[in-house]
Amino acid sequence: MDDDYTPPGATLGHGVVAARKNTRRMHELRTEFFDEGKRLDAEGDPDANCHICKARIDYDAAPGTTPESHNLDHYYPVSTHPELQEDWDNFRHAHTLCNQTRGNGSIDGGGLGELVPDWW
Repeated sequence: MDDDYTPPGATLGHGVVAARKNTRRMHELRTEFFDEGKRLDAEGDPDANCHICKARIDYDAAPGTTPESHNLDHYYPVSTHPELQEDWDNFRHAHTLCNQTRGNGSIDGGGLGELVPDWW
């Protein structure tokens, strides 16, 4: 069993429900996902960019240390989809600030309609 396991639905205080599990496995996945992003960035692959704003992420900064540094974002938020917390297919590369600003909201392109591909 993981050292920091929090049972799904555990109550932490008045009205606060824990959806996230801080596990050794999740820590390993975060590290692997950051390493993948750093590799893709070195290759010039746009998949390493922030999936929210599409700009390049600063992979030289430690994850989560600056607004432009890497942050693992869950496309479907853990608060609403706790079963997808450790699902690699739910992970997206994001800036720390973009992910914090998004919270658990949807990605809608700023309310301006559909996102247009870069080649358009």
